[in-house]
Amino acid sequence: MADAVFYDGESARRRTVSIKVTPSSIDLHEGPEWVASWPSGEVRRRDAPEGILRLTREGAPSLVRLDIADAETQAAIRQHCSHLNDTAHRERTGRILFWSAAAAVSILLCVFFLLPILADRLTPLIPASYERRLGTAVDNQIRTIFSGKICKNPQGLAALERLVAQLRGAQGSQVDVDVLVLESKVPNAAALPGGRIYLFEALLDEAKSVDEIAGVLAHEIGHVARRDGLRKLIQAGGTSYLLGLLLGDVTGGGAIVVVSRYLVDSAYSREAEVAADDFAGRTMTALGRPAHPMALLLKRIEGEDDGDGNDSGIPAFLSTHPVTDQRLKALEKQVPSRPGEPLLSDEQWRALKEICKTT
Repeated sequence: MADAVFYDGESARRRTVSIKVTPSSIDLHEGPEWVASWPSGEVRRRDAPEGILRLTREGAPSLVRLDIADAETQAAIRQHCSHLNDTAHRERTGRILFWSAAAAVSILLCVFFLLPILADRLTPLIPASYERRLGTAVDNQIRTIFSGKICKNPQGLAALERLVAQLRGAQGSQVDVDVLVLESKVPNAAALPGGRIYLFEALLDEAKSVDEIAGVLAHEIGHVARRDGLRKLIQAGGTSYLLGLLLGDVTGGGAIVVVSRYLVDSAYSREAEVAADDFAGRTMTALGRPAHPMALLLKRIEGEDDGDGNDSGIPAFLSTHPVTDQRLKALEKQVPSRPGEPLLSDEQWRALKEICKTT
């Protein structure tokens, strides 16, 4: 006989009992009173502090347990209770797997369904000053990612400023933007939170007319006007954090880098792209210029073979701004009722094309 601590699962009372271990059962007594008899085949082990063997009986309420500290009694129980670890281990493993799977599913549901809704609701509530600070943080990372230089040829900058000024004022909205040309072999353009727009040198090289580049810039200004970059930042940041929880990065380390690349690599939603197209079309027609040249640029990029294999690993403009036939047709239909003056002179257009050349 040896003493042990018994909890009956019905009350919190701690009962000191004497136990007798036989090949067929474990018998529990409290003084002269018989308490219970557990068949050896139904005895299961549970997690316990070091030095304690904690037992329960299969099928008993979850709070029923028996704590044994005596080493000899523990050895006798292990000898006679051959199924000691069976059910408890399976139940514990099953519970862990179930709740782990439930947590993973919950996180994925948040990523794909809840976060987009929250991003839409939160975006209008964030002050423009805070959005600009967020945009600065993302901008610093993008410059690091691309390791590119800002093109600063004076004549090219003057031409770019003239073009942007006309686009900003076309609809009377005067969207606050800052457009820069970034040295890069990737034909792309990106609008960041806070109004910074990057036009990549390779996309400028692909353009054959001012209207093509003007349409692209007007499209990006449309994203700025709708605060699409901030909306993506909220969604991407939340996704990065939640997936960090799922994968163990609870500190969110490197999240801003992930978010920055996401802003450049990832396509906007179809709704956002159509809205930016509409903004670009209205901007161009307000200036007396057609919207379809941007579509011509996109078609030309789509039809070209990437001879260098796109070694940078970053998708081109068409990948981040996917254009459907429906969108192309909508752009081609937006024609001004009366043609306007060219947005840049031939000399200014040449200067813009050579903005990345050093003097």
